[in-house]
Amino acid sequence: MGTLSPPVPHEALARVLRGYATGRLLTAEPVAEGLLNRGYRVTTEDGPYFLKCYVDQATAGRAAIAAQHRATTALAARGLPVPAPLADRDGRTVTDHQGRHFALYPWVAGRHRTGAELNLPQSAELGALLAELHGALDEVCAPVSQPAELPSADPEETAELIEQLRALAAEHRPYGPFEHLAEERLAERAELLAAHRHRRPAPAEFGRCGWVHGDFHGLNLLYRGGRVAGVLDWDRLRVRPRAEETVRAATLIFNDPVSGELDLARVRQYARGYRAACGAGRPELALAVHRVWWERLNDFWMLQWRYQRADPRADPLFPAAAGQTVWWCQEYEQVLDAFVN
Repeated sequence: MGTLSPPVPHEALARVLRGYATGRLLTAEPVAEGLLNRGYRVTTEDGPYFLKCYVDQATAGRAAIAAQHRATTALAARGLPVPAPLADRDGRTVTDHQGRHFALYPWVAGRHRTGAELNLPQSAELGALLAELHGALDEVCAPVSQPAELPSADPEETAELIEQLRALAAEHRPYGPFEHLAEERLAERAELLAAHRHRRPAPAEFGRCGWVHGDFHGLNLLYRGGRVAGVLDWDRLRVRPRAEETVRAATLIFNDPVSGELDLARVRQYARGYRAACGAGRPELALAVHRVWWERLNDFWMLQWRYQRADPRADPLFPAAAGQTVWWCQEYEQVLDAFVN
């Protein structure tokens, strides 16, 4: 129940590729990174490509995929580092085979880099790139109406969820070190939530909404040298407060992989790059910092995957993510200052 569907057989991939002018399939290697969907580095008689199989039911509808493809094609046409899907012989970018949707992309050469591998100017360039993407999405996607309210997480509901997860962790068999850590962190989070519940963001307190990538982090960025060569995986393209994506991305890119603590020097340069490129003001970033902090304080998706869905794929992410939330509560003013000054 809690894992991806089995890999697509080689012969099925070959049948999919017959619809494209790529030549015969020679090899197909699964791409390991990522929690959702499946990807393959396929080598054909014409060279390497990336073949994507959409298996995440939340984002894999044909209409949603087609909308993503229109947006990414338009972004690529503007010279942004966004791979555009290739059309098959019938001019379509979505191929159906045995109940699954596929899309073929050029192979983007490059490698993933951690935030610690970026120097300060490169951190600023990354923020400026995200701002440029946000601006371009405004031009290529449907116009956005600004909502009057965006409710934030309810601490009463979160408190109930904490107790449910604590019970599930305590009853889990086998009971191991992960369960012990989960119980400790859940108890700690219950105390933090009680201490900070009065700081819940008001429904009308948020920045400008617009189209965002939706999952901007290191595993969705490929670099050649010091520059981004590809912004990948647009499955979560959606309308959200744009500055919140900026803050959320920084917490995923510039975090210590063990403690979760943020490298605030790099965060500061990244945020300055973003603000300068899109004209976002300090108040808008301050609202975003507060809302993302509150979201993290109330968020337990990794434990919900493990204990409610029997899906352990996110387990390795939990220690650092939980540690970051505690650290952020302690260093709230310093984090805020890094984003706004």
